[in-house]
Amino acid sequence: MSPASRYTYLGPEGTFTEAALRTLPEAATRELVPMVSVPAALDAVRNGEAAAALVPIENSVEGGVTATLDELASGRPLMIYREVLLPIAFALLVRPGTSIESVKTVTGHPVAQPQVRQWMAKHLPDALWESAASNADGARLVQEGRYDAAFAGEFAAATYGLDPLVTDIHDADNAATRFVLVGRPARPAAATGADKTSVVFWLRDDHPGALLEVLQEFASRGVNMMRIESRPTGEGIGRYCFSVDCEGHLQQRRVGDVLMGLKRACEKVRYLGSYPRADGGRATERPGTTDTEFVEAADWLTRCLDGRG
Repeated sequence: MSPASRYTYLGPEGTFTEAALRTLPEAATRELVPMVSVPAALDAVRNGEAAAALVPIENSVEGGVTATLDELASGRPLMIYREVLLPIAFALLVRPGTSIESVKTVTGHPVAQPQVRQWMAKHLPDALWESAASNADGARLVQEGRYDAAFAGEFAAATYGLDPLVTDIHDADNAATRFVLVGRPARPAAATGADKTSVVFWLRDDHPGALLEVLQEFASRGVNMMRIESRPTGEGIGRYCFSVDCEGHLQQRRVGDVLMGLKRACEKVRYLGSYPRADGGRATERPGTTDTEFVEAADWLTRCLDGRG
């Protein structure tokens, strides 16, 4: 297939990322290519080798996936076009014939460990954990005999010839991971009424209240922030950028006005896209923040300038 029909994802085969990607209807008609890392999956899009990449960005237990946040904040710009929420439960995958008493070494993605820590303390208190590049890669390492067991999706067992010794493992009920489909920058899809907008911004300078001043751009326009995380810029201790998801779409006046406010107040702003919310949630518009009221306010200002106010 041509690059226009190719989607990359955090591999290898059998990852939760692949499972999330396969929930998208268009995945059935695309060539799905596993990559060794989040940067590799996104670079394939940047270099024109793939149309889009699906990568994890947030976990309900561990928070943001730093590799994805950092890649979206740096390098050639990319844009989020949609998101996927996938419930997460792990299986303990072992080679056939392995008993739980014989499991002395386990592996999995670093994000998986906090989600199974309590289960391990109860059932595998003496087992040694070592991290793998992904949960599916951990399954591959078990297949090769390098570890006794791996925490991965139960669906990965068949791919790597393993048995799910224990299933439905999770310390937190309703655990989920959020994934984003990322492509090259283009015009965002039309607003649906249940949307999310993502941006990264860098403060112009460090002074008391600097972050508060920027956050007031959201608050004063009634735009709810759904997530905010700071990430080091690499320019020295204390230098950070801020990754934000907020309710709404760029086409809505209040959201567009927030981004213009950020552009005025910040050293740099990177727009990462406006896209449908996976949970279908619709924002509540506070009085004074609807598109109609923004238009009416602009018309009033024009009348004032014309001497008709």
